[in-house]
Amino acid sequence: MKFRAKIMDAACLNHFTRVSCMVAKLARACTLRISPRKLHFILPDSAAGSGVSMWCELPQENFFSEFQMEGVSEENNEIYVELMSENLARALKTAQNARALKVKLTNKHFPCLTISIELVSLSSSSRMVTHDIPVKVIPRKLWKNLQEPTIPDSDVSIYLPVLKTMKSVVEKMKNISSHLIIQANLNGDLNLKIETELVCVTTHFKDLGNPPLASENASQDRNPEQMAEVHVDIKKFLQLLAGQQVNPTRAVCNVVSHKMVHFDLLHEDVSLQYFIPALS
Repeated sequence: MKFRAKIMDAACLNHFTRVSCMVAKLARACTLRISPRKLHFILPDSAAGSGVSMWCELPQENFFSEFQMEGVSEENNEIYVELMSENLARALKTAQNARALKVKLTNKHFPCLTISIELVSLSSSSRMVTHDIPVKVIPRKLWKNLQEPTIPDSDVSIYLPVLKTMKSVVEKMKNISSHLIIQANLNGDLNLKIETELVCVTTHFKDLGNPPLASENASQDRNPEQMAEVHVDIKKFLQLLAGQQVNPTRAVCNVVSHKMVHFDLLHEDVSLQYFIPALS
């Protein structure tokens, strides 16, 4: 099992750092899946016992100038390691204005993801900063719980408004209730709603649009005005919104009534899928 990679481009390094910070806000610990063409950050759905609640995918060629890996075997040419997301994000934050960054799977009495950063000083001489991030190698028999999630058939699929706007709304709502009701229909309407014994507050977003394929599938026997509804933990939704440092290129919300909400976000070439189960 071998892995080494290098980032030389400053824009790629900044983008990779943003991705790692986003992952750190969504998951305290995560699985890093390394394959010849892609890297994945995965958060298993521990509540369900199997399945995934976060799936972040990035094509390696868009980030790394050099990328070499050998998986556990020829047939299973992949590596799965578990790490603390915050450790990776913290290490990458020190790489701002770096000349180059190297990532390597090493063994220093225990398995590590070693990040070596070449920093340029004012005198133009360079110095190396190294971070050893402890990782746990995940055995082959457990890989089955870390595969790409199947997307459930949604009742309504809708484009999201600017996430920063939603974040400021939901932050205020969190002070009143810990539960959030998400409602959406095929007319492009989205409601964020909280209800307590004393108060009911709803924020309406209009004319957001619905992804064409989704609305065709769902609209055959569904009234476009009819709301699909799901009750979720407001903190989990806020966690997703807080992790988005840049508004995504595309953001879609898929509502499976009373079961779950699935978010599909695209940041240039990085895709993020995030699942929040309904409150029982």
